[in-house]
Amino acid sequence: MKYFDDLQPYFVDENCELYLHDTFSALEEKHDFNRRWLRLCRRILKPDGTIWISGTLHNIYSVGMALEQEGFKIINNITWQKTNPPPNLACRCFTHSTKTILWAQKNDKHAHHYFNYPLMKELNDGKQMKDVWTGTLTPQSEKTYGKHPTQKPIYLLERIILASTREGELILDPFCGSSTTGVACKKLGRKYIGIDNNPEYITLSMERLKHS
Repeated sequence: MKYFDDLQPYFVDENCELYLHDTFSALEEKHDFNRRWLRLCRRILKPDGTIWISGTLHNIYSVGMALEQEGFKIINNITWQKTNPPPNLACRCFTHSTKTILWAQKNDKHAHHYFNYPLMKELNDGKQMKDVWTGTLTPQSEKTYGKHPTQKPIYLLERIILASTREGELILDPFCGSSTTGVACKKLGRKYIGIDNNPEYITLSMERLKHS
């Protein structure tokens, strides 16, 4: 399984503001980048493996198209609804309270993705789990050793990992940020590889993993 958290190492500046270029060349550049890293991921993804990608409205639609262009099939479009989103200070649009998480597999006749349906149903009080997941933002208790601008709560990654992997399997997160994926993997008995281009976040990841 592979999990990608917002692709922020490529698309944010030092103030964590998304680049919103209006030029066609910039849009092409962003989409080309999405196609290139997805192509590399597909090359190493096992037939029963899947890929999870979290993103904002500024990039997730490009990712969705790139997935199909690069030979993936989208299994689910998960909506993570935040119960305590940051307030909308500008008051010029609706409060941003959701995030999209795409779950996909290879679009190949030999691809048979793993889904722990019984466990998901059990965790949902005996009912089929829907594709809208509701929960809080990352609590301060998970930011003891530092924080990342797009850090996800552990419960979210735990659900993803439990739903689509078996104990002992390997999970790669090449945009690992603060390594919430790794913390969840360690707790649930999965192997983990995390990559990030920011040395500060690598240090943060190592601290979190050491104390988890």
